[in-house]
Formats: sequence, structure tokens, C-alpha cells
Amino acid sequence: MVIRKFETKTLDLILEQMVETVGFSKDEIFRIGEQCRQDYEQLTTELKEIKALVLQAIEEGDKLEIQARFARRRLSEVSKHFNEYTEMEVREAYEKAHTLQMELSINRSLEKQYRERRDDIERRLIGLDETIERAEHLVTQISVVMNYLISDLKQVGEVLEDAKQKQDFGLKIIGAQEEEKKRLSREIHDGPAQMMANVMMRSDLVERIYREKGAEEAILEIRSLKMMVRSALYEVRRIIYDLRPMALDDLGLVPTLKKYLQTIEEYHEKTRIVFSSLGQDLRLPSKYEVALFRLIQESVQNALKHAEAKVITVRIEIRRDQVIVMIKDDGKGFNKEQKKEESFGIIGMRERVELLNGELTIDTKIGTGTVVMVSVPIND
Repeated sequence: MVIRKFETKTLDLILEQMVETVGFSKDEIFRIGEQCRQDYEQLTTELKEIKALVLQAIEEGDKLEIQARFARRRLSEVSKHFNEYTEMEVREAYEKAHTLQMELSINRSLEKQYRERRDDIERRLIGLDETIERAEHLVTQISVVMNYLISDLKQVGEVLEDAKQKQDFGLKIIGAQEEEKKRLSREIHDGPAQMMANVMMRSDLVERIYREKGAEEAILEIRSLKMMVRSALYEVRRIIYDLRPMALDDLGLVPTLKKYLQTIEEYHEKTRIVFSSLGQDLRLPSKYEVALFRLIQESVQNALKHAEAKVITVRIEIRRDQVIVMIKDDGKGFNKEQKKEESFGIIGMRERVELLNGELTIDTKIGTGTVVMVSVPIND
């Protein structure tokens, strides 16, 4: 096979395209951060209004409480000395006491709704603040990568002797960056972006339901809205984990897995996740921890999304010279011979294992669940 040779300028052109692609990705993340800041400002303004409404409801409630107390005393007096009052006076005392009690009940219900809305906004502000910080951190990291690409990688052409290897090197990086950018954009569009759009629509619906059907129906709609916000928060956290879990560098593989799986279980109430670790308590090289975390993450997400599993068991055993991982679920399984779009996830898992000189086996049949076994040797 003849390998076509080309000048170093060609590689420089590829590197310039890489820098442009990374710069575009940086701008995309910056725009996400700016959108989060705008949402943060809007929610801050709304929070001030809600707090004012809470105070107003409390003041009105206190006034109604005093009026209702006097009305009850008046009704008690009329009832006690019934013969001393006319039928009209008795009816007026009863109707006034009843009306004030109803107004007080509506006021308390409205105050409760305002308080719940206030608490919900405060939680959302915390989540947005975290997302903004992560976006800023990512922009900083990408800036470092761009500086590296601009300053150092332009000398790769002088180091690599084979032009074809230089071309493949650049194209693979560009392809990986493009795919990651598309995946992140697609997940944000299909996940949190859609959910937040629905939240805005449902929030308008709450007001209409309150006006047309009353407080009780509005409270039910608010509860449904809270579940939707909770799902959006989970999707944002999952995307952040997909980028890279920060705890992996600080705590190591096992603590990060434990925390990650607990979070996943909290947001999937119908699925129970059982995690156990065996063997030695030691830190692995970074490339092992990242690859093994991604393998387990991919397997668990497949079990949740495609297998509809009720119980997922994750077990990791760290030995002196080997790491063994098992991910088992009781889902509906699949046909390994049938090629589907999601099979690209399995291809990616195999590639990660092969890079570590490990072995990956998948045992599954339709209706019998799935068992994923990973064995990776540890080199000194």
C-alpha cells in the first residue's frame, strides 16, 4: 500500500481547523453560560416578586384572622342569645363568619403556593449557579487547550516523519471534537432545553388553572411542574458528569462511582441500583479510572434507557494486577446479532477496553436481562 506524502503546511491547515473548531465549542459553552445567567436574573426578579406576594398574603391573612375571630365571637353571642336577635341579624352573623372563614382559607392556600414557588425558585437558582460555575470552568479549560494547540502542536509536523500519520492524527481529533460537540448540543436541546420550555408553558398553565378551577387543581399542577424541574436538574447533572466528573480526580474511582450511582437511583425511583466494591483500596492511574467510569456509566445508562431494568447490580473488584467489573440488570435484554443505532455505544465500550488491553463480554438474550463483564490488567 502506497502512503501519499504531503507538505507540513497541510498539517498546519488541519491544526488551524482544529483551533477553529475548539474556539467554536468554547463560544457554544459561553453562550450556554450566558443563557443560564439570563435565566438566573429572570428568576431573581421573579423571586423578589414572589417574596413580596408572600409578605402581602401574610399581612392579609393576619387581618382576616382578626376579622374572622370577631365574627365567630359575634356568631357565638347571637347563637347563645338567639331569642334576643331577629332572623335577619342571625343570618348576617352566620354569613359574615362563613365568608371570612372562606376568605381566610383561600388566603392560607395562596400563601402556601407562594411559599412553595419561592422555595422552588431558590432551588433552581442554586442549580443555575452551579451550571454557570461549571461553564466558566470549561471555558477556562478550553482556553488552555487552545493555547496548547496554537503554541505546541504546530511543531508536530517537524516531529512526525510520516505524513499520513500526521493527517490521521489531526482528522481523528477533529472528528472526536465534532462528535462530542454534536452529542452535547443534542443532549442539551433534547433534554434540559425542552424541559425548561415545558416548564415555562406549564407555569403559565398554573395561573390559568388557579383562576378557572381553583387552588386545589393549581396545587396538583404545581406538583407536576416540580417533578418536571427535578427531571431537568437531573439531565443537567448527567450532562456535567458526561463531560467529566470532578470527583474522579479528587476522590478516585470507587467513591465517585458510589456517589454517581446513588444520584442515578434517586432520580429513577422505579429502579434499584446495588453497588459493591471488593479487593484493595487503592487509586488507579487516571486513564484507568476514567475509562472504567465511562464503561460503567454507559452500561448503567443502557440498562435504564433501553432495558427498562428494575434492579441494576454494579460490582467492581480491584486486585493488585487486575480490575474486574460486572454490571448486571434484570431488564428485557436484546439481540446482540441485530445491529441498531445504540450498538455504537457498545462499539465505544469495546474500544475503551481494547485501549487498556482488557476484555469485554456481554451476555444477553431477549427477556433474560444483560450481564456485562470487564477485565482490565493493571500495568506497574
